Amino acid sequence: MARKILLIDDDRMQFSLTRQLFKAFVASHYELEWKATYEEGLEALLHGDYEACLLDYRLGPRDGLELIREATERECRVPIIFLTAETGSKVDIEAMNAGALDYLVKGEFSAPMLERSLRYALKLAKTLEALRQLATRDELTGLLNRRVFENILREEMERSQRFGRSFALTLLDIDHFKNVNDTHGHPVGDIVLREVAQRLQGALRSVDRVMRYGGEEFVVLMLESDLAMATTSTERMCAAIRNKPVAAGELSLPITISAGMAVFPHDGANRADIVQAADQALYAAKTRGRNRAVAFQDCVVR
Repeated sequence: MARKILLIDDDRMQFSLTRQLFKAFVASHYELEWKATYEEGLEALLHGDYEACLLDYRLGPRDGLELIREATERECRVPIIFLTAETGSKVDIEAMNAGALDYLVKGEFSAPMLERSLRYALKLAKTLEALRQLATRDELTGLLNRRVFENILREEMERSQRFGRSFALTLLDIDHFKNVNDTHGHPVGDIVLREVAQRLQGALRSVDRVMRYGGEEFVVLMLESDLAMATTSTERMCAAIRNKPVAAGELSLPITISAGMAVFPHDGANRADIVQAADQALYAAKTRGRNRAVAFQDCVVR
């Protein structure tokens, strides 16, 4: 099946020329699609299923450098090869600094050069994505890691303060997890961690984020949620773990979790306070017998 490549260029002739070059490729088979304007190109780049993008520098009143920056800000990961007719400027450096993975001068590249450039960009993009995953994902569970949590929490606090909307933060801890490792070994403990992570994800709305906080602890950010909504979601997560044993080979392990909930900004006006509030609620859940969810508002004397 041909892999789709997007060309964003306001010159129809360039589309025709590029399409002819694609037909001369030796080892690769791509399908070229064309968008002629900045707006159409950006929309396609963000929402189309493209392996790579060939992007022209001049796009009417706007330029390709601006498009790269806007696409990057909107978390577009499609590898971009920059095209320009200008050879005597520093456009190539500006393009690479903006996020392009390669640079070609119009009228000076052949089919082999274009094919090689696409192959290089696709391979480099795959390597960069692997590095990005290592930096942002927990290797065992595949969840976002604590470093990403800190960034997301900061962003959600700023958004909450700007629009006056609350969000909930829940800390969850696997009950008696040390006993699992001590009795059955760490490989079984790893199976439990992965299964718990998967069930937590399945119990949440698509807009909510679950992340591995460390060890057997997880953290969930529930956007635009008050305490009632957070309680419903957290109890659903607890039930998803409680209601079905975790299968690990021939073992069938009953697993439960404890959870502590806090709502921003009611339970804490800054990062340290809101995390501490959720942690205090989690401690209360543990001391009250585990296998339950407790809200910070229910465990503090006011």
